[in-house]
Parts: sequence; structure tokens; C-alpha cells
Amino acid sequence: MSRNNDKNIKKHNDKLHKAQDKAKNAKIALKEKRAIIIKQFNASKAQENE
Repeated sequence: MSRNNDKNIKKHNDKLHKAQDKAKNAKIALKEKRAIIIKQFNASKAQENE
């Protein structure tokens, strides 16, 4: 019997896709946080220049 049966392949792919989704969501969250920080920084710089 082979180890590469449908059940094991599905389990592996589910685990892989879950990890990929987690990494993708972390990257998106980091991008959003960075955008907020940049907006705040630019707003404070604009106030200093006025």
C-alpha cells in the first residue's frame, strides 16, 4: 500500500493551504498597519510644517 493515498494527500494539502493563507493574511495585516502608521506620520509632519 502506498503512503500517497487520497486521504493523506488531502490532509497534506489542507495543512499546506492553511499555512499559506495564514502567511498571506499576516502580510496583508502588516501592510494595513504600515499604511496607518504612514498616514499618522505624514499628518504629524504636515502639522509641523504649518
